[in-house]
Amino acid sequence: MKNRWIIAPLTAIAALTASSAFAAEELTVYTAFETDMLANYKKTFEKANPDIKIKWVRDSTGIMTAKLLAEKDNPRADVVWGLAGSSMALLKEEGVLKPYSPKGLADVRPSMVDPQDNKAWFGNDAFFNAVCFNEMVAKAQGLPKPESWDDLLKPVYKGHIAMPNPASSGTGYMQVSAWIQSMGEQQAWTYMEKLDNNIAHYTHSGSKPCVQAGMGEVAIGISMALRGATLKTQGAPIDIILPKGGVGWEAEAVGLVNTKSDAAKRLVDWSVSKDANKLYSEYYPVVAHKDVSAPVKNYPDVEKAMLNLDFGKMAVSREAVLKTWSEKFDAKSEPRS
Repeated sequence: MKNRWIIAPLTAIAALTASSAFAAEELTVYTAFETDMLANYKKTFEKANPDIKIKWVRDSTGIMTAKLLAEKDNPRADVVWGLAGSSMALLKEEGVLKPYSPKGLADVRPSMVDPQDNKAWFGNDAFFNAVCFNEMVAKAQGLPKPESWDDLLKPVYKGHIAMPNPASSGTGYMQVSAWIQSMGEQQAWTYMEKLDNNIAHYTHSGSKPCVQAGMGEVAIGISMALRGATLKTQGAPIDIILPKGGVGWEAEAVGLVNTKSDAAKRLVDWSVSKDANKLYSEYYPVVAHKDVSAPVKNYPDVEKAMLNLDFGKMAVSREAVLKTWSEKFDAKSEPRS
């Protein structure tokens, strides 16, 4: 009996020690990936790395970038995975992202990698803007199909257009930057002032204008081409238009925050791997790995409409652009939920 009382605690201690030894390390990963992608990415990474668990912290690009900057003196993220290249360039400049060279970097397209020598962010995929056009609403309202950005200034579209607020959505900032870089600053602001006359509201999500167009809440959503392709495949009565004049685009990227965590480094390594890029290609036709590509149903031929954009310039001018935009147009933004 005496031995039983001795053995029982020892057995419990041994079990506790064993469970602690095999407990997975949890990584806090900040992201702006679309919500419906997160479970797939987490599941696949954790299957390949059973000793690591992902804890997602997710919001739109603008909000996530602001959160990371606010926490820069006391960082809570281990890795940033799935944030726009312009935001990543800014986070690097502010010291949030740390230089790191992941395994397999040679297989990543140079155009989608931090161009500086002390590289700190690495592309996963490229995402693009488009115009989601509800053909049923247009027919009922007598709206013509727009073919160019200038077409959206026509009075017939007054109150029928939604687009993302660039201060809270990377998709929105991407398009505003594209207009500024392609038209020139003065002409771009003049264009946006005229466009504002036709805007019903600005959303705080990059995909929401297309969702609203798909549901018939607006006729036109300046939004993510990916969301448009998904909705069209699901049966939404929308046409996905690449307006003449070119579309904004960015690379979603990964970067290391916690340099003391080997698990964080392994996640960054895995995120640029061929296996990870095969996952990205389920949602995006343009991914970073040189040997991976896959068509996405109903996705337009975006590469022919890509503008030549300077991500570094997008990062440096972000604060000034957003200040001006908010002063001019924020009154039409939807309430934050």
